[in-house]
Amino acid sequence: MKYLMFVCSDTEPDTDQADWPDIEAWVAENDSRGRRLTGDRLAEPSAATTVRVRNGELLISDGPFAETKEVIVGFDLLECADLDEAIEVARAHPMSRGGRIELRPLVEADE
Repeated sequence: MKYLMFVCSDTEPDTDQADWPDIEAWVAENDSRGRRLTGDRLAEPSAATTVRVRNGELLISDGPFAETKEVIVGFDLLECADLDEAIEVARAHPMSRGGRIELRPLVEADE
């Protein structure tokens, strides 16, 4: 099953700095196991462009749509057997301690 893992900042990171995971090791392990299909960091929220169409009119805004202190800072596309495995992958990511991770299953289109 595929999961999109949103890597987000958080205003209240873990204060325990002991055994903080290494991002390069996390990427290497999950790439080698075939669990991480792709992933990357995102540009700062100020680089975002929001696109909407209302009553047939194109509306474009600079910056993110939502006003929030927590922002999506990256993503990873995972291939895991089930949610339990995806949770274990997310748990080992450094941002599970420095931020927060949101896992969302992809809805496979019927072919």
